Amino acid sequence: MEGFLVALVVSFGVIFVAELGDKSQLMALTFATRFKPLTVLIGITVATAVVHLASVAIGYGLGAALPTEWISLLAGVAFLGFGAWTLRGDTLTEEERRKAEKSSKSAIVAVGVAFFLAELGDKTMLATITLATQYGWFGTWIGSTVGMVAADALAILVGRLLGRKLPEKTVKYGAAILFAICGLWLILEAVSQLT
Repeated sequence: MEGFLVALVVSFGVIFVAELGDKSQLMALTFATRFKPLTVLIGITVATAVVHLASVAIGYGLGAALPTEWISLLAGVAFLGFGAWTLRGDTLTEEERRKAEKSSKSAIVAVGVAFFLAELGDKTMLATITLATQYGWFGTWIGSTVGMVAADALAILVGRLLGRKLPEKTVKYGAAILFAICGLWLILEAVSQLT
């Protein structure tokens, strides 16, 4: 039970921070201007649960097949990369914005499909794979899914209440610093195991 809770808390925190200012958070805001917030959250939750289940399956399989110290080293380097990716930022393309604004079919299906496609290969998917190599699949799956949905719900709430998004630079730099700290911690842990 302790391992599950650690996986849950760590993956929730990492994915919540990674999602702040991410493209899918911008999509959530866009969809919330057209559909009811609860409808948007249901679509996001279903898509996120499916993508993150695939992510933890990949990560858990890698964790079982590779030595843990090398996984920690690669995970640390990956987290440094996620920090750099966060600094670079994410924006919606015009095509993604049009799809979010013009979806007229079932809102849950439209939101779910859009989020599923947006998350494939995204930093939150890659971070979830990385976390599953370290912490196991079930707690990582639940934590990462809830973390992403919570961050997107926050974007919808803040966007609807205040009519503007969180200060982009503050969120971007804060998330990048947290990724760098996690990355350096994993690298130091791996180096100490290898020596």
